[in-house]
Amino acid sequence: MRDISLLVLAAGVGKRYKGLKQVDSIGPAGETLLDYSLYGALGAGFKRLFFVIRQEIEEVFRESVGHYWEGFFDVNYVFQEIGTGLPPGFSIPAERQKPWGTGHAVLISRDAITAPFAVINADDFYGPTGFEEMIKWLGERPLQSPVPDEYCLVGYLLLNTLSDHGSVSRGVCRIDADGYLTEVVERLRIEKEGEGARILDEKGRWIHLSGDEVVSMNFWGFTPTIFGHLDKGFADFLERPGRGPEAEYFIPFAVNELLRSGKVRVKNIPTGDRWFGLTYPEDLPRVRQHVRDLIRKGVYPEKIRGEGRSS
Repeated sequence: MRDISLLVLAAGVGKRYKGLKQVDSIGPAGETLLDYSLYGALGAGFKRLFFVIRQEIEEVFRESVGHYWEGFFDVNYVFQEIGTGLPPGFSIPAERQKPWGTGHAVLISRDAITAPFAVINADDFYGPTGFEEMIKWLGERPLQSPVPDEYCLVGYLLLNTLSDHGSVSRGVCRIDADGYLTEVVERLRIEKEGEGARILDEKGRWIHLSGDEVVSMNFWGFTPTIFGHLDKGFADFLERPGRGPEAEYFIPFAVNELLRSGKVRVKNIPTGDRWFGLTYPEDLPRVRQHVRDLIRKGVYPEKIRGEGRSS
């Protein structure tokens, strides 16, 4: 197996959740959502692990998650702060209070990652199948980069990714007949509507969706060529007029710009696994029930953490 890495984005602030959901207990032995993702990644064959975190949560994150998984992975840390990896001469706006988003989080990992890698969020549950398909795809990448660069996405059905307790943000995808993305647009407000869903577009209009659309849950597969693209894209983003203090450089935004330019191709890897995650505090009981159901079906052991940990 080539030296394929897993990059875990765990620096998010989680304003809607009102807590540090990266380390919240959801399993019978105090497991986090991330524990279940890492269990699936380990079973699929991932060996190197990179956590992107903020320095202010380093101690609690290492204690709650990192120390345990050091026994199974080569564990590394990348720290995402407002001033990390900014272009020369760029001044941080005084009103800026948080880092620059998921695209920025991937970009600042460029000095650490030198092989094909997958990206996931720390606060989402992805299921085991996606990790198996992802490492297979990454392992088949040619040593010499193709032109255009080729990446992948594990896509999920929109209706399987919504919260019962409010709106969510998703990258809504268009996919051609060959299974490649033609567009991915980050929608910041998507919510359930009857048997389907609706989105609020940039003009303030509600648009109905069937719920069968493919969306990104930030489960991407990249080669190191992505860093050059993100470097230029992030610099352009920072210079864009009208960029507010809350604006973020999202991975779907970056990928969509590259798709438009024809510089990359992105293969969709469909999965039947059901996504779930923590967007609101009210999501927690449902997530815990989903985990109990999967344990009962034998998808996961009763205790990933052996005799458990304090929570």
